[in-house]
Amino acid sequence: MSIIESNASVPAEHMSNVCGQLDGHMKKIERTLRVSLVARDDGIKIIGPETAVRRAEGVLNSLLELSRRGNIITEQNVDYALALSMDDKEDAIAEIDKETICRTVSGKPIKPKTLGQKEYVDTIRERMITFGLGPAGTGKTYLAMAMAIDAFRNNDVNRIILTRPAIEAGEKLGFLPGDLQSKIDPYLRPLYDALYQIMGAESYLSNYEKGLIEVAPLAYMRGRTLDNAFIILDEAQNTTPAQMKMFLTRIGFGSKVVVTGDPSQKDLPPDAVSGLDIAVRVLREVEDIGMVTLTNKDVVRHPLVQKIVEAYEQYEKKEAYQAKRKEAHRARVRERRS
Repeated sequence: MSIIESNASVPAEHMSNVCGQLDGHMKKIERTLRVSLVARDDGIKIIGPETAVRRAEGVLNSLLELSRRGNIITEQNVDYALALSMDDKEDAIAEIDKETICRTVSGKPIKPKTLGQKEYVDTIRERMITFGLGPAGTGKTYLAMAMAIDAFRNNDVNRIILTRPAIEAGEKLGFLPGDLQSKIDPYLRPLYDALYQIMGAESYLSNYEKGLIEVAPLAYMRGRTLDNAFIILDEAQNTTPAQMKMFLTRIGFGSKVVVTGDPSQKDLPPDAVSGLDIAVRVLREVEDIGMVTLTNKDVVRHPLVQKIVEAYEQYEKKEAYQAKRKEAHRARVRERRS
């Protein structure tokens, strides 16, 4: 294995951003790719096996491009650039960053951060109905909300409707204080939080009072026809098949719908069937309906969340395999007895 040296050109004004606090980003690249990095005035010297050095160059160039566009490089950016480098796709991170959906009230740009998220945003733009499936932290709801607000600001739709099934996640609604609306509001809080962050509380309240933005439990959708609206159904894994069918048949002309859910986090009773699971199977081949599945690679929260999601996936696969083996063993025992 031949050891080579190379130099990645990083201008001085971007050096601290690319290298990270206390050279944290450099250390992560060194550990992952097994190379040595040395920061110099004219760039970063890379020493190691040829393949690893080329990958490190690609990662550093991608991070530099993000920095040039005004981004503050995060650990998640470094992790994703490294993951893409394993597939020789590290240049893709700069392509993903080109698109800005909209800006928050504080001026922060909202962009897709992974290939999966870019596919999700593109599908929402192109299709009338989009199903966004994936684990926690993949930006399903937040990106859908950003697309809804962008469409509303551009007058592509007249109103935004956000809904969730108000299902009890191991706790009873009756124990919560207040009237029915007070009991339901905690289930809708994540939707309010995203609205406040992107639109600002004042703009949200103004549009809410005019009836242009509606946040309501799924049960309130029955009997309505929703024209010229951007509709988001969040936590769809907790719908029943009847609720999902009811929701999807509310859609009118000029509307766009995003259905988000994590099939691995159902709060339904153990013997209940998820409306999301049925809808995905029934509607997969229907024209103008898009299905996007995000994975643990698309998690954009703290890097530890990605590891937690991955650990649970491995555990659930192991449990499913063990259950299958036990069932096969029981079937053989029944056969012998008969």
